Amino acid sequence: MGMDSIRVVARFSAKPDRISEVTEILSELVEPTRAEEGCITYDLLHNVEDPTDFTFVEEWTSRDALDKHLATEHIAECRRRIAPHVASEADIRIYTLLK
Repeated sequence: MGMDSIRVVARFSAKPDRISEVTEILSELVEPTRAEEGCITYDLLHNVEDPTDFTFVEEWTSRDALDKHLATEHIAECRRRIAPHVASEADIRIYTLLK
């Protein structure tokens, strides 16, 4: 997309005995998020070498679109449900494209 878009890398670390729960919870975010206004890409990746590692790679048209996404009910529900299944807080990093 353009140079003004926002890129996000959001990593989640599942507890080793909770991988299936984290897979289910995070997978449920994909469809409603891809339908949101301003969502360019929203892909959920699962590390082939470390099954506890999940990463979203996202692109949004603007910071405003990202902020609206973060305020949705499906994100709030994910936060409520995922807490007992992850080893740590999500590592969410927000970037802009330099070139």
